[in-house]
Amino acid sequence: MRPRIAEIAKVLLLALAAGYAGVVLLAWLGQEKLLFYPRPVTAPPVAPKGWRLEEVSLVARDGTRLAGVLVLPPVEKPALVIYFGGNAEQVTEYASLADEYYGKRALLLVNYRGYGDSAGSPGEAALVSDGIELFDWARARGDLDASRIALHGRSLGSGVAVQVAAARSPRCVVLTSPFLSALAVARELYPWLPVSLLMRHRFDSAARAPSLQIPALFLMGTADKLIPMRQSQELAALWGGPARQVVLEGFGHNDINVNPRYAAAIREFLGQSL
Repeated sequence: MRPRIAEIAKVLLLALAAGYAGVVLLAWLGQEKLLFYPRPVTAPPVAPKGWRLEEVSLVARDGTRLAGVLVLPPVEKPALVIYFGGNAEQVTEYASLADEYYGKRALLLVNYRGYGDSAGSPGEAALVSDGIELFDWARARGDLDASRIALHGRSLGSGVAVQVAAARSPRCVVLTSPFLSALAVARELYPWLPVSLLMRHRFDSAARAPSLQIPALFLMGTADKLIPMRQSQELAALWGGPARQVVLEGFGHNDINVNPRYAAAIREFLGQSL
């Protein structure tokens, strides 16, 4: 009887191991679908009253076409904010909020590859490379103040903004719900998976933060269930330059921008740093 039980146990263990291996394989093959959620353009972007909306179509160095808008305030040679959105954001939707969030500063909203009207497929290397090209494109324009460019990254976009800041020279950075790295987030969400062996897109902001000497604003919500506030605070502690932290009580990952203090904190920070 005992040999029979041992045989059954062995079969069950093999089945469990095979099932786990299958889940790991699916995670490896489908990780882009877990990380990126491309959204189409569902309505044309609208500029604030008195502002001008310019369509942007930029061909990246590998031939991929990126699309979005530049929202221009009614002032001469304004400062610029380049926004990098979260993993499920179609960023041109924020055109109407340019004045509310950033004051009389131009706002560049170009969708990631595969999002909105941008072609291609998203990936860390491509998104960072595109972000650097967008920075260079904006800096070369004669109608924007090339010496006053800020970056704003939200969630996944914080990982893009930090790398673009490390490669270029923005005046300051705004980071909404930032993480130490995408790998650190995955470890908390999937502790039963060997994510350190699986992840191709790590967005390691913690490794770059100490070398960045520019001012940064960290916005975080106490009710964030996706990116623990602790990670945002730890990243702020690693930051090489002045790091201001704004904690919004009771607000989470997707509604943090609803709090009126959110936009007010950004405008105040930009007024002092940009």
